[in-house]
Amino acid sequence: MAENPLLARHCEALDLFTERVHAIRPHQWDDPTPCTEWTVRDLVNHLAVEQMWVPPLVREGASVADQSNALEGDLLGDDPVATWDVVVAAARDAFREPGALDRMVELSYGESPATHYCAQMTADAAVHAWDLSRAIGAEERIPKPLVDFSVREVAPYAADLEESGLFAAPVEPPPGADAQTRLLALLGREP
Repeated sequence: MAENPLLARHCEALDLFTERVHAIRPHQWDDPTPCTEWTVRDLVNHLAVEQMWVPPLVREGASVADQSNALEGDLLGDDPVATWDVVVAAARDAFREPGALDRMVELSYGESPATHYCAQMTADAAVHAWDLSRAIGAEERIPKPLVDFSVREVAPYAADLEESGLFAAPVEPPPGADAQTRLLALLGREP
């Protein structure tokens, strides 16, 4: 049976971010990132908390409101890399369960198909892998299939992201920019 293309991209994004988490040197956890309000630790915590949401939302039918108090603050603990590895494995497993992508999930903005949720999580992990790469001096190239997927995912709603207060305004990419540069510019990043 061929692998679901969405799950393949999701796995690829998580693997990319995991590789970057494992490359963080001990002295880099407090370093700044392109996400101006976040340190490296804050960025990894953000993605870790996002992964912690997946099992209760996808498996248990919980809502964001049900979980919000339990999943606040810095949840990385004393060994952030080990914490990341545990939560990413649980999120990956939840999305891969038979029928998981056929479900609806209750997000902060209402009910959404699990496929949309997984796609958003995929694009978010891919772009934040670039943020983390930039912060720690790692390879910044995002694999082309993941860039193409992320562009298709965020382009329809990119103009609304700045209004959320969580994203910078889009920037104009340079003439002749490649797909990754255009993706990053769409999300307010200047590569």
